Amino acid sequence: MPVPVHSDAAPQAIGAYSQGMVHNGLLYLSGQIPLDPATGQMVEGSFALQIRRVLDNLQAVCEGAGGRLQDAIKLQIYLTDLGHFAEVNQAMEAAFAPPYPARAVVQVAALPRGAPVEIDGIVALDGAG
Repeated sequence: MPVPVHSDAAPQAIGAYSQGMVHNGLLYLSGQIPLDPATGQMVEGSFALQIRRVLDNLQAVCEGAGGRLQDAIKLQIYLTDLGHFAEVNQAMEAAFAPPYPARAVVQVAALPRGAPVEIDGIVALDGAG
């Protein structure tokens, strides 16, 4: 039976979904955008600051499940402008060590609250994967 994950260190869900769900040793992360969990507002500033906030939010949900983002198996990254692709790679290199998680990066027309980036993924817990 899947178990929902909640972390007060990550933004509260802005819809009818859980921050994450654990099933069979895997954590399925809902998409995170650059919301400051303390204020519920979008982080202002550079794209680098915004993607860092997204990764921090994902890490908070991972910690809520007893895991860590560095054990991500797959990430899906949604951008409103593929012109940020190089900055995505820089953020990934800063946040992860090889081997990097599998990933997809796609451009979308729009994201919730006008965010420029959203990331979701799958993380191995307790050596799963």
